[in-house]
Amino acid sequence: MTLRLLLVRHGLSSFNLERRIQGRNDSSTLTEKGKKQASKTGKFLSEIPINAVYSSPLQRAASTTVNLIAHHKNELKPIFDEGLLEVELGPWSGMTIDEVKRNHPEIYKTWKTNPEEVILTSNAGKKFEPIKDLFNQADNFLKRLLKSHPPENNETVLIVAHNAILRCIVLKLLGQPKQGFRRIQLDNASLSIINLKASNLKSYQVQLECLNSTTHLNSEIPKKSNFARVILVRHGETDWNLEGRFQGQIDIPLNNNGQIQAEAARSFLRMFKLDMAFSSSMTRPKQTAEAILKDHPDVGITLQKELVEINHGLWEGKLESEIKAEWPELLETWQHQPEKAQMPQGETIQEVWARSVNCWTRICSKLASKETALVVAHDAVNKTILCYLLGLKPSDIWMIKQGNGGITIVDISEESGQPDVVTCLNITSHLGGVIDCTAAGAL
Repeated sequence: MTLRLLLVRHGLSSFNLERRIQGRNDSSTLTEKGKKQASKTGKFLSEIPINAVYSSPLQRAASTTVNLIAHHKNELKPIFDEGLLEVELGPWSGMTIDEVKRNHPEIYKTWKTNPEEVILTSNAGKKFEPIKDLFNQADNFLKRLLKSHPPENNETVLIVAHNAILRCIVLKLLGQPKQGFRRIQLDNASLSIINLKASNLKSYQVQLECLNSTTHLNSEIPKKSNFARVILVRHGETDWNLEGRFQGQIDIPLNNNGQIQAEAARSFLRMFKLDMAFSSSMTRPKQTAEAILKDHPDVGITLQKELVEINHGLWEGKLESEIKAEWPELLETWQHQPEKAQMPQGETIQEVWARSVNCWTRICSKLASKETALVVAHDAVNKTILCYLLGLKPSDIWMIKQGNGGITIVDISEESGQPDVVTCLNITSHLGGVIDCTAAGAL
């Protein structure tokens, strides 16, 4: 049983257009472009069964909600919840970004580098910590939400709100990693999906299925900055993915559907300039990379042994049911505490983390400003890289979804001490549909 959260940021607003700080200022309204974005998002989600809708009451979010649900096949009545209000920025609200830079240069610098440490003074003279307060607000909202919609009910809930509060909700569910606020971004009218799965441990498992998808707005991925970018792709489907067999380092090729997925990724990435390409040395990611690079004939593939899939040892080639029969306790450990699992005659997730992150760091160091690299690898490898980028730990790999043919975008920071940004994660809309329906088989 799963609670599926559909998180949508409001469409383009008047203050967004004017580069003004919004916060809780309710003078910012949805622009015509923002209304169109909301409608496109509504059409995109129109066939998804939705049990409840929660919205910020601020008019830019409320208007997005109304425009969005007007396209749904079922009649939906939104609940306007103050727990979804945007971050309180007091005296900054309504000011342009340039005015804030000019009038509050030191505080703005902290806001851009370490927003959790920002302290502002309200018009009444009271000091407050906007992001720390917002994390508490997100925590309280989630507690109320889970009380009304426990994962056992198997519901889908739509949440329409703002950039900062939605980031805090995502990060709270991920355990609030250090510097998390600067590790992700959410664009206007973007869609993120988080699954909360009921667990036999009397709690729930969090899975980030996708983050900041804007494909429904006719812009495949968010615009690139002047810094370097890496496009991280999981290989297409294999017969063993479909059967639920543990592949690991057995060199299984793509099946027909996997080749179709690779071609879909090729089409999705056709218009983007690629300067370098790296792939695991195994056949399935190499085939996926080769398909994508048909439209980039001048780019060769550099094969990386460090990016090969986790070595499952004696589990490789076996179905989960077969593993459960022979290693029930170890399988339980792997599924709930992966950091404590030692694969029989195979690897630990820490060993995979060490080699994959080392390889990732080396690839990123080769990129100059404005360059883009393609990296194609595997489920466990991609998950360790993404956990590293999101400030998570090896124990958190199940929090990250990587569908066959899924596309993730990472923008590399050129600011010292600042984390790279996971701009969007596990985009699979080019494979058809809103929800990731790729094979749910073993690694």
